Amino acid sequence: MTLQRLDEDWATALAVVAHPDDMEFGAAAAVARWTGQGKRVAYCMVTSGEAGIDGMHPDETRRVREAEQLSSARVVGVEEVEFLGFPDGVIEYGVPLRREIARVIRRRRPEVVITGNYRETFPGGMLNQADHVATGRAVVDAVRDAGNRWVFREQVESEGLEPWGGVRQVWVAGSPGAAHAVDVTGTFDAGVASLAAHAAYLDGLGWDGFDPADFLGRMTTATGEAFGTRHATAFEVLRMGWDD
Repeated sequence: MTLQRLDEDWATALAVVAHPDDMEFGAAAAVARWTGQGKRVAYCMVTSGEAGIDGMHPDETRRVREAEQLSSARVVGVEEVEFLGFPDGVIEYGVPLRREIARVIRRRRPEVVITGNYRETFPGGMLNQADHVATGRAVVDAVRDAGNRWVFREQVESEGLEPWGGVRQVWVAGSPGAAHAVDVTGTFDAGVASLAAHAAYLDGLGWDGFDPADFLGRMTTATGEAFGTRHATAFEVLRMGWDD
């Protein structure tokens, strides 16, 4: 399969994913490339990942994982990170989630929105996780919601948030439907360091001998082979307008 080159003619992006670490398990090296080009990328985490470490109380896990995400984001040049506070592990697709994501989109006014895979499976066939599915679906719908002043109109009328219909595309990382890619050869190491910054979470997973460089390298070299570079990251591109 030949992968097409992502359009990098943009200045602002917003990444909305379910958990701390979701960007780092595949997309952070691409973010490092873009911030290195002078682009502005902000992160929004729907949860704080508080249910992610079995041996640690959720209140402590929340504190640890938020701190790790802030450090991880800085590694790839992202200074703006927010957490919406939805409960980890039991995110529900629906109007409340769409409302909060639309609020962030209206406030941030990005040209590109990035999210994680919300298809039933990951490439290779592994079953996806429920929070990822709910979040990605809500992101796609919230992008359209954000542009309609009569949807969540209280944000416009009471909060002073103008509608934002300027999102040109939604990019889905880790999707089995990916047909586009970006060269991350020059920022691969930053992506590895960004994942490694989630040290407490990775340790809590109990994956003996887990090596972030090896894990990410197997994905990026396979994509790079299809893209014609040493390392590449693939995305499914959802076009939000007829001409995009």
